[in-house]
Amino acid sequence: MALDYRKCAEEISKNIGGGSNVISAAHCATRLRLVIADNSKVNKSALEEVDGVKGMFESNGQLQLIIGTGTVNKVYDEFLAVTGASAASKDDVKKAAASRAPLWKRLLKTPGDVFVPILPAIVASGLMMGLVEALGKAIPTFASTDWYAFLDMAANTAFAFLPVLVAISSARVFGGNIFLGAVIGLMMVHGGLLNAWNAGSAENVAKFFGIEVNGMNPYLVPDWSGITVQSIGGIPSWKLLFFNVPRTGYQGHVIPVIIAVWLMSLLEKWLHKHVPEMIDLFVTPLCTVLATAFVTFTIIGPIFAQLESWVLIGAQQLITIGFGVGAFAMGALYPITVVMGLHHMYNVIEAGMLSAGEGALNIWMPIASSANFAQFGACLAVAIKAKNMKTKAVAVPSSLSAALGITEPAIFGINFRFMKPFVAGMIGGAIGSLIGAWTKIGATSYGVTGIPGYLTINNPLLYTLVIGVAAAVAFIITFVVWKEDAPKAAKVEKPPVDMAAQPVVMKVGAEEIKAPAVGTLVKQENIPDPMFAEGALGAGLAIKPTQGIVVAPCAGTISTVAETKHAVGISTEGGLELLIHVGVDTVKMGGKGFETFVSEGDTITPGQKLITFNRQEIQAAGYPDDVVFLLTNSDDFGDVQIFA
Repeated sequence: MALDYRKCAEEISKNIGGGSNVISAAHCATRLRLVIADNSKVNKSALEEVDGVKGMFESNGQLQLIIGTGTVNKVYDEFLAVTGASAASKDDVKKAAASRAPLWKRLLKTPGDVFVPILPAIVASGLMMGLVEALGKAIPTFASTDWYAFLDMAANTAFAFLPVLVAISSARVFGGNIFLGAVIGLMMVHGGLLNAWNAGSAENVAKFFGIEVNGMNPYLVPDWSGITVQSIGGIPSWKLLFFNVPRTGYQGHVIPVIIAVWLMSLLEKWLHKHVPEMIDLFVTPLCTVLATAFVTFTIIGPIFAQLESWVLIGAQQLITIGFGVGAFAMGALYPITVVMGLHHMYNVIEAGMLSAGEGALNIWMPIASSANFAQFGACLAVAIKAKNMKTKAVAVPSSLSAALGITEPAIFGINFRFMKPFVAGMIGGAIGSLIGAWTKIGATSYGVTGIPGYLTINNPLLYTLVIGVAAAVAFIITFVVWKEDAPKAAKVEKPPVDMAAQPVVMKVGAEEIKAPAVGTLVKQENIPDPMFAEGALGAGLAIKPTQGIVVAPCAGTISTVAETKHAVGISTEGGLELLIHVGVDTVKMGGKGFETFVSEGDTITPGQKLITFNRQEIQAAGYPDDVVFLLTNSDDFGDVQIFA
């Protein structure tokens, strides 16, 4: 008898709490993939009894109902009609599942998603900038050579065009066109705009825009002392409608770029849905870029420009508060302004301090150095404590860069991503800055922090105390409170199975996956269960075991662990969704004879013990003990090879 697709869809809707409980719905070749708002409304036992539903499981925040090839698409169409849900892609469903995480996790995840892909460029450039700057200060004659100019250019390129890198990565995260994102980023550092790092200097503003000073060509003015940006008429602006748009760039900025590209991505998606296909190719990009650019330079940019002014005014007022209270506060807040891209503006404060008269000192420099060295200490603690080699590989050079005064790699690559090290750095920076204020040390120059700061500080011994305390406090706090997200992976002493001897049973692109159990390989069509054999749950194979143990076939994260302990799901960095299912119909054993050694969310390493099972108990219960191993999203990949 043919399946009644409408009835199947209605019963599914009824047992998941109705259409209002569906966040997103999509389907693959065999399964209906749902993201549910409230899981307590789902009647799982009733769902399994629905005619047409061959099975169900949960993975990565999705409820997946196995319907079957050629049938699922028809049930899906009826499901959309019954529930009123909108059609979505598998990627949309994955994003919807991720969106169910707590707000604070999602807010922290976004910067991580943006910065992780561009870390190699930031880390390499940060370390190179620190080294080049240190050499230039240590050897003044080297600073005037062509080699210095070349190395300085090569080193600071990633930071000079950081908005472009951030924009491209942000577009990828928000689902926008990465090339349109690149245009927005390039626009924000366009050569026709004054470099944001020079916006506080009247000399730079005048020369860039060709503004005469006291009737003289700006290049011929003999003395710039006492001349301010305001005194030469301010920074030129464009008059766009009723907006005055300052002609300054956004070098070093991060947040306004991310906001701008987020807005761009939303607008682009909306236009793609509403603009007729015939004209979509040129209308959507044109309108997206123009509208985003206008909003960025008239609203988003000015908001952050005003924020810069408030930060500068607030910083100037804070550091004058007695007993070191102001220095303490700014030592804590300084890394936050680095995240916002405002820290380059502090040169205005430093220059003002040094111009106060003969013998004046830059007392801001110890504050900045304390904050930077504290981030170094926190990052170094992560580098030492981390077991994950990828984390360690980023943390080591990033900490060295921070010690040389360039903290962006440490902050964006490690500390801000994991947050606890960032907060530890804020505490260490505050304490170091407090000591700096009490000891009244200062610098005779500006723009230099960290180790190169020894060349400008008035008391090297006290400076060592200040930055040493800042780094030590941050290091100790981080080492105590920060824990890596893979504690169970770190406890694995020796793989219970010799993975070198295990055969490769799956190959997806260049990724090879080994067998999760020791035994004889069984082709998928010979698995003693129709649902597995027909590929309803994805392509794979089975293993007739000779040992009662299941191990991790590759590195990844545990996405699900069956309550009855007979199955686990694994997600890999490459996007593979693997299912290891011990036995056929063993769910009916209620967990008897099984023991699991991992929990959902655990990071696993190849060969790590996942499940042990009693083969005799399974056989005594009358069930096959084949270890079924499937790639449940095999239809997402076009080059899956199974070796059995």
